[in-house]
Amino acid sequence: MYRPSSMWTWAFVGVACVQAAIVLAFEAYVFALFQTSLEGDAKKNTFEHTIPTFLTLYIFGFIYQLLLVYDALRLKNTIQIIGLCLYNVGLLIYAAVQMDQINDAVLSLDTYHEINVTVWPAVKPFLIAIPCVIAVGTVAMSMGARKLYDEFAWTIYKHISADLRMKRRYLTYQIYIALLKFDFFFFLGFTIQFVVVVVNVKDIEFALTIAAMPVTILILLMAGYFTRKETLLGMVGIITLYFGGLAYFLFKLVRMYQHTTRARRYLPVRKSLTTFAVITIVLIVLTIINAIMCASNFKRGLKPYIASRKVESEDEKPMSMMEMPNLSHGPVPSRMTID
Repeated sequence: MYRPSSMWTWAFVGVACVQAAIVLAFEAYVFALFQTSLEGDAKKNTFEHTIPTFLTLYIFGFIYQLLLVYDALRLKNTIQIIGLCLYNVGLLIYAAVQMDQINDAVLSLDTYHEINVTVWPAVKPFLIAIPCVIAVGTVAMSMGARKLYDEFAWTIYKHISADLRMKRRYLTYQIYIALLKFDFFFFLGFTIQFVVVVVNVKDIEFALTIAAMPVTILILLMAGYFTRKETLLGMVGIITLYFGGLAYFLFKLVRMYQHTTRARRYLPVRKSLTTFAVITIVLIVLTIINAIMCASNFKRGLKPYIASRKVESEDEKPMSMMEMPNLSHGPVPSRMTID
């Protein structure tokens, strides 16, 4: 089992854990204040679901981030570490949007006298503090990422033996795998908000959306499998599904801002849904581009490097998904750096 072995790996883990603990504590406190301030028939109002949804997403988001931090450090994956800093920026944007959304929820509930309005000044300082904490965490993680890049690059340098073209192919593969991991969170984040706040459980759309979750997870898993096995037909199918996903999110984004009765359902979480939809669309476009690049690298000698990947302890010359094994004497693990 992997354990951080240097000051900067411990620092990176520490920043992620402290940030998660503080933000989740603040969110839990806001949630408690909000729930205790509800009055009358507030539970029938869709705005009442706003804070529980935010809290659920943050719990999932930070737990998932901690898992990715462990995974990235275990594999010494500099691409994923850089991606985690950008992931934190996404959480920061979401935190900034959250304050406005909760204010809207309080105002809406107050219209029907379903909330004690004194809750807003009570929770506002915490809602301001949350993006501040994440901003500080992002800066600290970025500094740590730079140090880890240098630290891992030295290990990579000691073991590198692949040619430049192969390194670039492997880098493309690494970026693609990292994108798949982040695609999962932002798709699921959008879906959770959509199901909890927007869709009526009696609608057929609710059942279809719930069914889409395990299907999406399967698609992402198969995307990684087809890439490792260099199955071109499978990759063509996956890329086709990516375009379908892109069309879905574009459709939802346009639908949220139409002047229709159905569009009003989105109001409680429209800003946060927009944030997740835009980020997901950008990620899908990047994923499609990288999937095509990975497919173009099939049958060009990359498969043995991927197939021979193995994670060892520090004393056994660790390698990662960023590694390039020395194939001159057989598939022996090695490492690479980002050019």
